[in-house]
Amino acid sequence: MRRTVLAGLAVLGLAVVLFAVRRPLLMAAPACAAGRWHGCLDTENGVLLMMLVALPLPALVVCALAVRRRATGVASAWRTSLAEVGMVYGTVPMVWLALMPGPGAGVVPGRLSVVPLRDLATMGPLGVGGNLVLFAALGFFAPMRFAVLASVPRILVLGAACSALVEIAQYVFWLDRVSSVDDVLVNAAGAVLAGLASRRWWRAAPASAD
Repeated sequence: MRRTVLAGLAVLGLAVVLFAVRRPLLMAAPACAAGRWHGCLDTENGVLLMMLVALPLPALVVCALAVRRRATGVASAWRTSLAEVGMVYGTVPMVWLALMPGPGAGVVPGRLSVVPLRDLATMGPLGVGGNLVLFAALGFFAPMRFAVLASVPRILVLGAACSALVEIAQYVFWLDRVSSVDDVLVNAAGAVLAGLASRRWWRAAPASAD
């Protein structure tokens, strides 16, 4: 009953979010439906829309991997398959968005902001939320797949390291973005919070077959 209630709440929450952002996402629908790069995969709305539309594909991959693993007697086949696909599918599009060039890309030199908490107040709710979810999928699924990552400090280091790589890339490739230490802090915090949400499924010990 508890799992059913939690699953229902999760579906309801997702439905509410989709309803709230339906108009911005649908703005990119014509370009995406026409297969045009411009207006689809070079915009935040287009990337998120395609991510949602393509959800059946990773679901099929999870099923295929799980069935194959169960046939060979692999323990926790479904959890392992879901974790592998989830951390890739939930992270790659977010990193794509973070590395999306600004209007002055290639012209405006890289900019650094290394004073902690200075940029946090200017991010706004949308900026903070976006930074929290950047590596949330990685923080949620990585400890489910790898026992070595099944601890809060290690998830924190993983999130911070991945975020630092993104910020360095933004600076080195002149993407017209500010490489901020606050982005690293919020990205790492998002990974940790997501990891705590999946704590009961962490792969901290050998698991029995599903």
